[in-house]
Amino acid sequence: MTETSTTLRRALVVTASNRAAAGVYEDTAGPVLVEGLRELAFDVDGPIVVPDGEPVGVALRQAVDDGYDVVLTTGGTGLSPTDRTPEQTRPLLDLEVPGLAEAVRRYGADHGVPTAVLSRGLAGVAGRTLVVNLPGSRGGARDGLAVLGGVLAHAVDQIHGGDHR
Repeated sequence: MTETSTTLRRALVVTASNRAAAGVYEDTAGPVLVEGLRELAFDVDGPIVVPDGEPVGVALRQAVDDGYDVVLTTGGTGLSPTDRTPEQTRPLLDLEVPGLAEAVRRYGADHGVPTAVLSRGLAGVAGRTLVVNLPGSRGGARDGLAVLGGVLAHAVDQIHGGDHR
C-alpha cells in the first residue's frame, strides 16, 4: 500500500472571484467542489474565497506549503481582464498535466457547453500537490468533478510514489 492509500487524502478548494470576495454575491461553485471531494473520500478545507490575481497565487503557495494532496481552484480561467488564475498557477507547477485540463474542457463541450473550450485552466503538480484550475460556474465545477472522479485518487497515489495497479 502507498502512503496515501492508508491515510486520509487532504484537499483544499480555492474560489477566485473579485465579487464573491467582496461579498457582492455568494460563492456557489466552491461548495459544489467541497461536496464532490468529500464524496471522493477527501478531507476538504474551504472553500476559501479570494480576489482574482495575486491572492490566488498566495493561496496556492500556502496550500502547497501546507502539504495538501489536491487543490482545486474555481474561477479566473476565462478571458475577462481579471481572469488570471492560470497565470498565478503556472509558476508554481513543477510539471503540467495537460491531458487533465483538456479532459475537463472536452467534457464540458461534449455536454452542451460550447464555451467550455474558452477555459484556460491548467492542471499540474507543485511539489507533492495536484493543482487543477476549474471554471467558476456550478456547471463547470460539476464537469470538473465528473472528470476528476475517475482519476484523482490514482493521481494522488502516483504523486506520492505509488505504483500502477
